[in-house]
This record gives sequence, structure tokens and C-alpha cells, in this order.
Amino acid sequence: MRLDKYLKVSRLVKRRTLAKEMSSQGRIMINGNVAKPGSEVKEEDELIVRFGQKVVTVKVKGLNEHANKENAKGMYEVIKEEKVSES
Repeated sequence: MRLDKYLKVSRLVKRRTLAKEMSSQGRIMINGNVAKPGSEVKEEDELIVRFGQKVVTVKVKGLNEHANKENAKGMYEVIKEEKVSES
């Protein structure tokens, strides 16, 4: 599944256009590599997503084309969540 679509369906990012923008800016990594919006996401991949001052590391647990709120949480497992200061 494409990275931008996965982020939207899993509800890590609210809108697909925002997910596309974030990955174009190099704020998302898959298994340690900077990812593009069309990068392929597979189960067991590790995603590092930078939201401004917050960095979230998640492990991909499932790939659903569509997911409601309850199912979306099961698509990933949060490994680490940290605040970073930009100094």
C-alpha cells in the first residue's frame, strides 16, 4: 500500500494530502530510509513520523484498504513517542 494512503487510512494523519506533503518534505522514514508519498508500506515495517516537535515511531501491523475508527488503531503499534526541541 502507498505510504500516503496508509497514513490516512490508519488515521496517523488526518488527510491524504497532508500525508503526501509530510513525506515530500522528508518528515517520514520507513525502516530508516526517507520515504516518498508513493513508497510501499508492508506489514512489520517501522515508520518514524515527525509532527513538528513530536516524533512517533510505529510498527505496521495491518494493511486495510478501508478502516473505521476502531479498526484503524489495530493497523499499527506505537513503539516510541517523544518530544524534540528544535534548538
